[in-house]
Amino acid sequence: MTGAQRAYRKSWGAELVEGGVSFRLWAPSQSRLTLRCDGQDHPMTPEGDGWFVLTVPGIGAGAQYGFVLEDGRMVPDPAARAQAGDVHGPSVVTDPRAFAWSPWQGRRWHEAVILELHVGTFTAEGTFRAAIEKLPHLVETGITAIEIMPVAQFAGNRGWGYDGVLPYAPHTAYGSPDDLKALIDACHQHGLMVLLDVVYNHFGPEGSYLSTYAPDFFNAGRHTPWGDAIAFTRDPVRQFFIENALYWMEEFHLDGLRLDAVDHLYDTSDPEILVDIAQAVRARFPHAHLTTEDNRNITHLHQRDGEGRPQLYTAEWNDDFHNVAHVIATHESEGYYTDFVEDRWTLFARALAQGFAWQGEVMPSSGVAHGEPSAHLPPLAFVDFLQNHDQIGNRAYGERLLALSSSDMVRALMTIHLLSPHVPLLFMGEEFGATQPFAFFTDFHGDQAEAVRGGRREEFASFAAFRKKEMRRTIPDPNDPATFAASRIDWNQAASHAGRDWLAFTRGLLNLRRIWVMPHLAGAKGHAGQVLMAEDGLVAVDWQLDGMRLQLRANLSNDSADLPPATGTCFIGQPGALAALHVAVWAEPSS
Repeated sequence: MTGAQRAYRKSWGAELVEGGVSFRLWAPSQSRLTLRCDGQDHPMTPEGDGWFVLTVPGIGAGAQYGFVLEDGRMVPDPAARAQAGDVHGPSVVTDPRAFAWSPWQGRRWHEAVILELHVGTFTAEGTFRAAIEKLPHLVETGITAIEIMPVAQFAGNRGWGYDGVLPYAPHTAYGSPDDLKALIDACHQHGLMVLLDVVYNHFGPEGSYLSTYAPDFFNAGRHTPWGDAIAFTRDPVRQFFIENALYWMEEFHLDGLRLDAVDHLYDTSDPEILVDIAQAVRARFPHAHLTTEDNRNITHLHQRDGEGRPQLYTAEWNDDFHNVAHVIATHESEGYYTDFVEDRWTLFARALAQGFAWQGEVMPSSGVAHGEPSAHLPPLAFVDFLQNHDQIGNRAYGERLLALSSSDMVRALMTIHLLSPHVPLLFMGEEFGATQPFAFFTDFHGDQAEAVRGGRREEFASFAAFRKKEMRRTIPDPNDPATFAASRIDWNQAASHAGRDWLAFTRGLLNLRRIWVMPHLAGAKGHAGQVLMAEDGLVAVDWQLDGMRLQLRANLSNDSADLPPATGTCFIGQPGALAALHVAVWAEPSS
């Protein structure tokens, strides 16, 4: 695409028109609605089916506005591009055409090496603009894409972003919409793709006013872990989310989206909302990289066409790989790790070879069959990780893997992770062996703060280490600013001797991936992986890729061992018996 101005016309909210601004809101529970703009009130016109409209001449970008309900309350625009301040105040008209983009042609998915980052803790300043300074470091490491945790505006200044309430507005604590665009544009100039995490399964507990004027936006008869489910069967609601995906892709020149917890998007429509979103995005952006987080281990959203191209979603976050790798590294066996303890080596090898570890078998913890066969999907359909925001931050203390396992074990697992044909994802700081925690943090006040604090601590009551109340009190308070501050990346560690050593290790692996693995991924088909051994810490997996057989031999035991022989060029490790906690990988040309 050329370096052009980019604007997307939404059916919700404020839009610049010739000579003024048009406003549109779905408020079916209201008999009348008033627009308050720059201190002036303007009655809005009912359009039918719950919609209210108004065009105000003589105003433009910078105008502040809100919608006044029958009870006199002013609420922000749920589709605002920006807020003047917090989620309770007025929205701001913006001109998306004011930002001029640099040319960018994109990158193909087989080149993806993703670093997930949280804007607020990625730098000391915690802003979009400050993150630009770290892009050369990422490029030099071998990262080719960043995945930004949700930036839709949420209550307070501090948070992970999954409690957003204004899905179109970048969080003001991080900067303006143009600041986010500047970060994305700078990424593109450095050759980095940008993926954005979006949340379509719920709204946060503070600052969403939709239920007051559009109760039909929600399905009160169905609940998610975060509140009433969203009523995707209703056209205005469906439009809101489909247009949101298109808006982020168009106005922010993104390379793709990651849809959070899609197993909680309840929709009985045909096609379901997930299909509609993907089809709408692909119709406008055929090469978009769309990924999902989905606890169901399903595959119909990730099918390929006859030429191997994704029909809907490009890849799935593969929690199974993480869960079994974590059990191997730490020997933890509580919570969702319970299902990955028994026969862990078979599950680990299966996740490497076929994607999901659980493919329809009955899980011990639930007694219910889980997942479906996934071997038919190509390796690029799975995003693997040893750490991410969830798997670190949802621990009581937010510990990273290096605080829970030996460095030798973590290095061995990273070698497997970064050289497998699946798409690798690292969490910010992992590339240089960061050891500071990434905790769960929020910025609520009053009763909401107490509820979050208490709920967070009770969440761990069933874990052996926290059965006593006094131990649960040691879990960091999410609302304490110190919890947020302790989660900020320490870039001094990257410059330390240990940090430089880890960084060299990561760079070396990603350079090997670039040379030996990446060129053979784009044409790799389904049923690529074959498990040769999975027992007592020994794992051998071969993949038939495009023109090359990749052969992994891993000894994750405490003794040296012989594994099935491999042929071709051993580009990491050495032939023969493998020492404890060592990995070797071979490449052999094939037809």
